[in-house]
Amino acid sequence: MLNQVTLVGRLTKDPELRYTPDGKAVSNITLAVKRSFRNSNGEYVVDFVNCTLWNRIAENTTIYCQKGSIVGITGKIQTRTYENPEGKRNFITEVIVENVSFMDRKTAEKKPAKEEQETSEHAL
Repeated sequence: MLNQVTLVGRLTKDPELRYTPDGKAVSNITLAVKRSFRNSNGEYVVDFVNCTLWNRIAENTTIYCQKGSIVGITGKIQTRTYENPEGKRNFITEVIVENVSFMDRKTAEKKPAKEEQETSEHAL
């Protein structure tokens, strides 16, 4: 059986990095992926795909990407369920990212310089 997905799209917001209690880096992103055809109004339909990144991939994506950055990802689809406080069962489908390609060179070049500037300002 094969469970593999490849997507190219834009980040809908800046990635936020957090750490699990055992120290693993994790980030959740939403990727806006334009479909290859237009609807009856002549507009492209966009799918918003939830993705989870772990460890070094999560850290690097947080450093080099921001809202609007174009990224290519490969990974696997995973579903999970949970019960909300009202007792309703909810299903979540997401992509567990195994590889990220930063495709928007301008964004990757801008963000580290901005972080270096902020670090310099805090050191003063």
